[in-house]
Amino acid sequence: MLPLMIEERPGGRPEWYEVPDGSVLEVPLRHPDHEWFAELGLRWYAVPAISDMTLEIGGVRYPAAPFNGWYMGTEIGARNLADTERYDLLPVVADRLGLDRSSERTLWRDRALVELNVAVLHSFQRAGVTMADHHTESERFLRHIAQESRHGRPTPADWSWIVPPVSGSTTPVFHRYYDPVDTSLRPAFLPRGPW
Repeated sequence: MLPLMIEERPGGRPEWYEVPDGSVLEVPLRHPDHEWFAELGLRWYAVPAISDMTLEIGGVRYPAAPFNGWYMGTEIGARNLADTERYDLLPVVADRLGLDRSSERTLWRDRALVELNVAVLHSFQRAGVTMADHHTESERFLRHIAQESRHGRPTPADWSWIVPPVSGSTTPVFHRYYDPVDTSLRPAFLPRGPW
């Protein structure tokens, strides 16, 4: 876990606070079919929290308004653990699976990516922590769009965030376009910075 950095006033010196051991629920990652996966010692925190954005409501800006939700498995398995700019674990998983990495044509990355995502979903379910899968959430999002449309409300979205980073074309959200996100809508969480 990263420490907390709190800036009490704009331009002030941020203070650094360590997160006490045991205060954050972390899920140990295991695979339902490969016992060796536990030997990797991977774990991920149970609740995604955002604390570096400003909430704006009625023209008032609240710089200390953290919020949280729940994860979709691909956020952890495909983005955080697999991305070459993040933890880059696909080569490790592929080697442990005995996959041929001599050529991209063996699709070793794809096969390792699916198993990494299977491990994430399995582990969170085993720990009793809410975790969504990309197929279920894609269908749920389209139901949300239909419901909002029945009430005459637009549902703007960023295609690159709605379409999952694994098996995108197998989900119903892939084959459509979305209204662009209107950054002037309020209330909203906004990036921090000068206004």
